[in-house]
Amino acid sequence: MTLDLDLYTSGQLQSQDAWLERYRHSVMQTFGTPQRVLVRGEGCYVWDADGNRYLDLLAGIAVNVLGHAHPFLSSAVSAQLATLGHVSNFFATPTQVALAERLLDLAGAPSGSAVFFSNSGTEANEAAFKLTRRTGRTGLVAAEGGFHGRTMGALALTHKPAYREPFEPLPGDVVHVPFGDPAALEAALTPATAAVVLEPVQGEAGVRPAPPGYLAEARRLTQAVGALLVLDEVQTGVGRTGSWFAFQQAELSPGGTGPDVVTLAKGLGGGIPIGATIAFGERNAQLLGAGQHGSTFGGNPVAAAASLATLHVIERDGLLENVAGVGRRLVDGVGALAHPGVASVRGAGLLLAVQLTQPVAPQVAARLLEAGFIVNPVAPDALRLAPPLVLTAEQADTFLEALPTALDLALAGAA
Repeated sequence: MTLDLDLYTSGQLQSQDAWLERYRHSVMQTFGTPQRVLVRGEGCYVWDADGNRYLDLLAGIAVNVLGHAHPFLSSAVSAQLATLGHVSNFFATPTQVALAERLLDLAGAPSGSAVFFSNSGTEANEAAFKLTRRTGRTGLVAAEGGFHGRTMGALALTHKPAYREPFEPLPGDVVHVPFGDPAALEAALTPATAAVVLEPVQGEAGVRPAPPGYLAEARRLTQAVGALLVLDEVQTGVGRTGSWFAFQQAELSPGGTGPDVVTLAKGLGGGIPIGATIAFGERNAQLLGAGQHGSTFGGNPVAAAASLATLHVIERDGLLENVAGVGRRLVDGVGALAHPGVASVRGAGLLLAVQLTQPVAPQVAARLLEAGFIVNPVAPDALRLAPPLVLTAEQADTFLEALPTALDLALAGAA
């Protein structure tokens, strides 16, 4: 049995225009006008209310790692919901415990490590923010271009002035330094620094990977002043870059040479909201004690079951290898276009940006949408690709075939 939309559409199917009119009169306008009204999905494709099909190369902003309506994920969620849908955190559930154990194992976390579950990446970063305060220090260092969320603590870590300024004053003692500059990072660290918070790849800044050696140097510098290293893997975690965690590609290992805290969300639930804050080592895991943080829905059995199912499918189906292979195909394919509108491609795995030679990314994305492809103009001159990890080489090729025409039309319109 499925939800009958006729119950909400006066007995008839409605067009996108009709849905958008209803949207304008009922939904708070924090996201602007939606580009399309999507009604169903299967695999890497979605369909809008007018019946048009699109190859989803954004995956809900790096969320739907198994694509849409994955049968194993759907069955796991349905089975758990039919058994036990929610309990408070006065009680534990087997799925919650099993998921925590699974994440610690995948991260190679040392004995004494622990996980706090929440509902989103922002909340995972809020938990990390609060955890740093328990060190007895208040100073935080984050990177220019970084994005860590929109609640007040996560927003204080986020650099973009347009996001920050309407809500200032924000929780204090945050200093922003140029991303990838070890000298600037070292100059910002003091004995009052509680933590440095970094993304291995800055997603919202245009998919900008940390330079080689930068995270290892950040680890050395934070250890020198007794500060924590917090890595925001909300966008890069859960196989997105070709390994379970991006820090595993940066020659960082949990413990003395690895991060102290890693935050996760987005792909972790395969589309079901969940966030996680992993504290590495007993000392860090005990910084937040009983009653010092909480979440009504955090780690609820349905979200935990979804996460366990997602992790299982990634491993069972060899999706880390698929990420590496299809990601390489996209990089090589865009490079082989030799199009005057393309400057370069950057990123890792299936988190990529096509750097354009002119600020026409919104126009290119619009042309691609008309042609049946969903991408994200993450910057005026850059297109972000963060497709499902199940994207096939053949599906990637259809995008590569469509891109030159979209570029030509956008550039002609800008001339």
